[in-house]
Amino acid sequence: MPDYGHELLFGAFITPGADDPDRVVALAELTEAAGLDLATFQDHPYNPGFLDTWTLLSWVAARTQRLRVSANVLNLPLRPPAVLARATASLDLLSQGRFELGLGAGAMWDGIEGMAGRRLTPGQAVVALREAIDILRQAWDTATRAPLRYDGKHYQVPGMRRGPAPAHDIGIWLGAYKPRMLELTGAVADGWLPTLEYLNEPDRVTANRLIDEGADKAGRNPGQIRRLLNLFQVDISAASRGFLQGPAAQWVEQLLPMVLDEGFSTFIVGRDDPRLIEAFGHEVAPALREAVAAERRSAGTPTGPARSAIVLAGRLPGLDYEALPAALAAHAVEPGDKDYERVRHSYIRRGSPALVLRPGTAAEVAEAVRYVRGQGVTLSVRSGGHGVSGRSTNDGGVIIDLSRMNRVQVLDRPRKLIRLEPGARWGEVAVALVPHGLAMSSGDYGDVGVGGLGTTAGVGYLARKYGLTIDHVVAAEIVTADGAILRTDATQHPDLFWAIRGAGGNFGVVTALELQAYELGDVVYAQLAVDAKDMSAMLQRWGSTVEAAPRELTSFMSVFASPRGPMARITLVYAGDDVEAAQAALTPFLDIGRIIDQQAHLAPYAALVAPPHNRHHGQGLEDTRSGLLHHITAEAAASMHAMMHSGDVSVMQIRTVGGAVNDIAGDATAYAHRTQNFSVLAATGPANVAQLDKHWEDLSLHLDGMYLSFETRTDARLLHDAFPEPTLSRLRAIKAKYDPDNVFNRNFPIPPAEGNTAV
Repeated sequence: MPDYGHELLFGAFITPGADDPDRVVALAELTEAAGLDLATFQDHPYNPGFLDTWTLLSWVAARTQRLRVSANVLNLPLRPPAVLARATASLDLLSQGRFELGLGAGAMWDGIEGMAGRRLTPGQAVVALREAIDILRQAWDTATRAPLRYDGKHYQVPGMRRGPAPAHDIGIWLGAYKPRMLELTGAVADGWLPTLEYLNEPDRVTANRLIDEGADKAGRNPGQIRRLLNLFQVDISAASRGFLQGPAAQWVEQLLPMVLDEGFSTFIVGRDDPRLIEAFGHEVAPALREAVAAERRSAGTPTGPARSAIVLAGRLPGLDYEALPAALAAHAVEPGDKDYERVRHSYIRRGSPALVLRPGTAAEVAEAVRYVRGQGVTLSVRSGGHGVSGRSTNDGGVIIDLSRMNRVQVLDRPRKLIRLEPGARWGEVAVALVPHGLAMSSGDYGDVGVGGLGTTAGVGYLARKYGLTIDHVVAAEIVTADGAILRTDATQHPDLFWAIRGAGGNFGVVTALELQAYELGDVVYAQLAVDAKDMSAMLQRWGSTVEAAPRELTSFMSVFASPRGPMARITLVYAGDDVEAAQAALTPFLDIGRIIDQQAHLAPYAALVAPPHNRHHGQGLEDTRSGLLHHITAEAAASMHAMMHSGDVSVMQIRTVGGAVNDIAGDATAYAHRTQNFSVLAATGPANVAQLDKHWEDLSLHLDGMYLSFETRTDARLLHDAFPEPTLSRLRAIKAKYDPDNVFNRNFPIPPAEGNTAV
């Protein structure tokens, strides 16, 4: 059997003993601490000596941060597939894509029957498993709008609403030993999960061949199927006593041919021994990874699953797919790959890229930049993928998707210093900072990624008290157009550090930000629903009330068009837990118009921006306009009133800035807008763009500047709105130094200065 090039994974098979549940969870936590990838648990619901596996999986996922969890394997006859589809997707969403589905056809039928399960023959169990997999995959397919209807021999679904979609494409790994199950694995599964000691008839070589034959028969590439292996009779010790019973070097020597010659890529140790788990993670796993990588480099083996004929047929012209560096190939997604629908679009905008690269380190980002430069195609960079401006996807180009680079670290609590990778979501950042009593103002939606917002400005719910997100950045790591990895701060590449804070997307791919957070626990959060028929008067009262409010108060307003006239939703956040002071600051807002509904709560800041982890399939409004206002004057309010009453505009959002935002000098960062008090956005559908532009032209008479991430146009004439002089000239000079070929040209392209302009 060949090496299929899959990324190596290592894990533990932990007994879910109900007699000592704390030990079970502690072993799972140790599995993560040891650097292993996966914690798995057997599933025997009829055994009262075991914890319920599903409950345990949920608990362990909540107690860990990086660890994948799976049953080994889940007992299908006692877990109906329609319910299982909901449960698996939910756990995957809650764990942020860390659930995999080890699934079995059933065994120990007396116990199953005793719990009201239906006894099946071996042949019936295989058919039932195939039907269950069909139901699972169809239930997760939220792109299909029609209800799920299924009429099988063993499972019937009369009319089920599909969804939710899981956070990632959950791998279905089958515990299979007999020929019919092995053929089914090849035909429909994502992985094969047997135990080494049980592979007798057929043996593992024959079993692998039967899986490959099943894949070929089903028109699949056998390389798509991950081969996993439980290892029970093993030990890591100084002296050799047999197969996988000896020093770590012996393990590497004995497992290496199983990877290279038999295609196995995941190894799971099945002993509840903390010493073994630690040694497996610290000694065996890294050494085997290094040995396999060396052999693959020497043999020229592509990493990642082999591409099927369907995937190869979906490749777009103009891109040399074979030139992709091996380090990037393992996580790259092409048209035709099963992950493509999940990564091609942003939340707002639909796209059809030729390739999506998902690097996991700054070094891999550098390789990605060099690769794309050699291809001469459009390059988009994506952190979270919310993407109001639409620039984090494209058609026919390459996306560098940073979602795998999502670590959140508190580097120095006394100094309140934190380090964020660009693929983390701001809602995840908020949650991670809660135990440390820290916070960072960062927009109003938890799914927004760190990279885009943290290099543009960052107007958040705490802005008037603490300023913009970029005002707290003290250092950044960036990959520049030549593939160099630079650390920038006030003393290292200070010109680039200045540019990153406000125009970072024009100068490279930021791979980490260091920020100084601030002490914050609970905040007072209020929402008002307001009749906005007399929008002009309401806007003026709201604007003057905000400007008169204490800095602790920040307010955002969204106005929605409706047949009965515009309606406004106003969010008010008081940065602190002084309820009396908050009440005094909030009360004047009850006089801005006819209040339809109101509510207020004392809550952790993280609760305001909890990430929903929405699936990205371009469901938002695609055309937006952005501008900044010093004050909401009668003239500006009248223009916005006309806009929202016209029926041409779907939504308008107004965010307050001012306060601490304007304490920063206009030339301190590349975001120069430090005198305005409001940021305005209007959005509509493609059919009404011309009408939106007419209304916006009228409002633009009262605007001064723009927030560039909310603007979908990138006309050269708008550059001065985003970067007023002398900011623009300074940026052009820095651009000439770090990106003279304008590689990063999607984020309001800044033309490099001509000649040898001093910076």
